[in-house]
Amino acid sequence: MEKTLIINFKEVDIKREDNTVLYNVNFNVSEGDFIYLTGVVGSGKSSLLKTIYGELDVPCGTAEVLGYDMRHIKRRHIPALRRQLGIVFQDFRLLTDRNVRRNLDFVLRSTGWKNRTERAERIRQVLETVGLADKQESMPYQLSGGEQQRVCIARAILNRPRIILADEATGNQDSESGLQTARILYELAQQGTAVVFATHNNALIEQFPGRVYECRNNQFICHDDETEKQDNRTEPVIQVRPERAEKQESPATREEPVEAVAPVADESPAIEEVPVADDIPVATITDNTPEL
Repeated sequence: MEKTLIINFKEVDIKREDNTVLYNVNFNVSEGDFIYLTGVVGSGKSSLLKTIYGELDVPCGTAEVLGYDMRHIKRRHIPALRRQLGIVFQDFRLLTDRNVRRNLDFVLRSTGWKNRTERAERIRQVLETVGLADKQESMPYQLSGGEQQRVCIARAILNRPRIILADEATGNQDSESGLQTARILYELAQQGTAVVFATHNNALIEQFPGRVYECRNNQFICHDDETEKQDNRTEPVIQVRPERAEKQESPATREEPVEAVAPVADESPAIEEVPVADDIPVATITDNTPEL
């Protein structure tokens, strides 16, 4: 059965302010795909994610996300797009003045859930999914880094998104917690939710296989493991501007990507408990997101 294409980028340049961080991006995602975005800090991974959820404009090419034309999308339509996305940040962005249950309830009330019983049941479901059913009354500071990140995943899936964007979701965790986070994301993809996972931890790729893209030297390189298994190719597909194609180094001489440790973002301030009618997933999306 053919899967539905939900992200389609063709010949897109990714810009951050006046700087082009990635040229000629060709990128597609279907339902249930598990996608890695790899590369060192500052290579363009976060900027690419920001074009998907409408934080950065798309200056050229074709860019479609869940049927929205990201080159011409109107600002008033972005909240409706983001309600179909779940975003997991490296720095958690939990509300530190309330417990886990109230953090999640705040999101549900702000996105239109009126019935208290239904909200309570949905909170129970998502916390059970991430293995934190017994942490509803815990404050964020009482949780480990791995547990806080799992609360963030629970928050991201509250409204049953079609796409999860995970921006260095394992960056602030030890290896065991990072594996647990990656496993949850991988299982969500197996259930039909597309996951785009930006990471510099290449060790995860061996345990949780998926399609791998690398951001390197302003280029967007596809290392398609699944295709290679089918046709026994050993060379990655390199997507570059036509005029630069002859200058690309051969795969045999290309250096392996260098792992880098993502910076720890500042703790987010507490937010007044005032429901936001349209746009709670966006309440934690700001231009202060660190470039990874």
